[in-house]
Amino acid sequence: MEKALRVIEEMTRLGIIKAYAIGGGIAATYYIEPILTYDLDIFFIPVKEGLDELAPIYDFARKHGYVEEAEAVIIEGFPVQFIPAYNELVREAVSEAITVKYREIEVKLVRAEYLTAIALQTGRAKDRERALRLLESEAVDRDILTRILKRHGLLKRLSKLKGNSHDK
Repeated sequence: MEKALRVIEEMTRLGIIKAYAIGGGIAATYYIEPILTYDLDIFFIPVKEGLDELAPIYDFARKHGYVEEAEAVIIEGFPVQFIPAYNELVREAVSEAITVKYREIEVKLVRAEYLTAIALQTGRAKDRERALRLLESEAVDRDILTRILKRHGLLKRLSKLKGNSHDK
């Protein structure tokens, strides 16, 4: 994964993407115990917004011999799914990403509070489970999370999640 992250950093330096942050299961693993995940989710802000925000990424990948497989690009043997910042919450998550060290490289990572908010917004079963696990961890600052959820109209989803988790 380190080699893939170096390539993603290079894409940022070359202006292929404006900004990025690791999201999804791999980001969650930074905060909570490991989760089964098959690819590296990269939320990104495109340099040019429009219909084909992924085109520059795929062009770069092809020029460097990386292949597409389903929804991912295989970079240095690791499947990477590039996800354009599809709404204001994800855009904010990328903008507010923290810098962490992964082996010998510094990378951008979605904060635990934003991972929780995105999981609540997405609402799939695996996302609700991830949100619960993040909430149970020490990684989430409840005040920051509450402000994020208020800004994006997600407080009721948190209440519903907490209510459902007590039923189990």
